[in-house]
Amino acid sequence: MTEIAPRIVVDETIRFGRPVIRGTRVSVDIVVGKLAGGMTAEAVAEEYELTREDILAALAYAARVVANERIHLTA
Repeated sequence: MTEIAPRIVVDETIRFGRPVIRGTRVSVDIVVGKLAGGMTAEAVAEEYELTREDILAALAYAARVVANERIHLTA
């Protein structure tokens, strides 16, 4: 298991190596997707047994990934 960001880890034996919240099998994309779909942070935390800090860590990790993303447009 490798920590790639605070509270975010990857392990090839958990969720096929996708980034998850440490100590859970809840992936970052699930957390971000639920929030984007309109769930409140409190509802996501309750449904997946996460803390507010876990939710914020998932958002911070996702923001960092998107900030480093490069898109190359072709005509």
